[in-house]
Amino acid sequence: MNARRRLLVAPAVLALALTAACSNSSGGSGGGSGSAAALTGDCAKFQPYAGHSGTKVTMFASILSPESDNLEKSWADFSKCTGIKISYEGSNDFESQLPVRVTGGNAPDFAIIPQPGLLAQMVKTGKVVKPPAGTVANEDKWSPVWKTYGSVNGTFYAAPMSANMKSLVWYSPKILKDAGIEVPKTWADLMAASDKLAKAGGAKPWCGGIGSGTATGWPATDWLEEIVLGSYGGEVYDQWVDHKVKFSDEKITTAMQTLAGWMQNPAWVNGGIGDVKSIATTTFQDAGAPILAGKCAMLQQASFYEAQWPKGTKVAADGDVFAFHLPAVNPAVPNPVEGGGEFLAAFSDRPEVQAVQDYLSSSDWASSRVKTASGWVSANQGVDKSLYTDPIDQLSASKLTDPTATFRFDASDLMPAAVGSGQEWKSLTAWFAEGQSIQRVTADIDAAWPQ
Repeated sequence: MNARRRLLVAPAVLALALTAACSNSSGGSGGGSGSAAALTGDCAKFQPYAGHSGTKVTMFASILSPESDNLEKSWADFSKCTGIKISYEGSNDFESQLPVRVTGGNAPDFAIIPQPGLLAQMVKTGKVVKPPAGTVANEDKWSPVWKTYGSVNGTFYAAPMSANMKSLVWYSPKILKDAGIEVPKTWADLMAASDKLAKAGGAKPWCGGIGSGTATGWPATDWLEEIVLGSYGGEVYDQWVDHKVKFSDEKITTAMQTLAGWMQNPAWVNGGIGDVKSIATTTFQDAGAPILAGKCAMLQQASFYEAQWPKGTKVAADGDVFAFHLPAVNPAVPNPVEGGGEFLAAFSDRPEVQAVQDYLSSSDWASSRVKTASGWVSANQGVDKSLYTDPIDQLSASKLTDPTATFRFDASDLMPAAVGSGQEWKSLTAWFAEGQSIQRVTADIDAAWPQ
């Protein structure tokens, strides 16, 4: 799944007061049209969005604290200077609650949607509003493929906000060093390292968790996607997304067998937590904790997982934890990189909503978000790469923009919502929790595919 960054604190609401240093008057419309009092000082850069002081917009997403705290910081100056209050709500049940709210006439002004499949579902309701001209113009700062992910049937609806690198392995430098293991460069090296650690009898090679509220199961879809992409390359991956290659196809069942030999190997998992079944009941947020406790060596998770490490954790090659690029299962697949992202969809075209939409699609906002904290990357080409000071962000940005990479977006996010954020989550969870057969799992997922 994409950026399903469900963190552990309850939803927060941002209420920022207009200050005297950033004067503004009500009236006008989004994108800088209409009249508005001049903004001065540090607020002058927000002049194109002025004219809506005293208004409020609502935003709903799956991002919880502490990451949502950084999200809110990223637009704090905008809100202070323009007087537009952004009321943010995050939920672990976002994917199930958004359709209920939209069809029930209680849609938020904005939703940050991490799955293009869910975006398509929302567009079918007729409630998603096409973006204003300013947002459309800002898309020139993104490579064309990102615009297609925010489009449905060729019509652009939702501007991308973030990009994240899925193909990472977080690890303990100390555990690997003490075991005489160098950072694996190939899949064979990774499996050999896992076997060596398991036989040593200390920390188990792997830890993992796929719990995530109503989105439980999404980390398991990432593991499968990494193996499919790294085994067969982009063409088969694309056919799988389109269901031209079914889950019951030999290629996919073979990929599941590879995954079972990795993350369902009782000798290799679930370090510091429990047995294989415990992966299904462990939240993804808690899954990496045993690394810091010296009970687990590695965790496969995306770049955004950096926000989960406790304050004071040293993220470096000689630190408490670091990360490396997950190698291809098949060495013939060049540099496989799976990524995800989030897209801002609007359910209202009020002027203040359009002003916020324009700002959040801009390079200025993306740069502001990069500055708030590490662990967040944008594929917006207007962002100065020097702003990335964190080594994981630097690694992610380089891989996501590498022209030689076999890059693909998260498959389950691209699949129809009934499958990618529905039956696949459910079935892969049952696979880990109940030991359901691969044949049963794949048949159930195929049967859920919309006709």
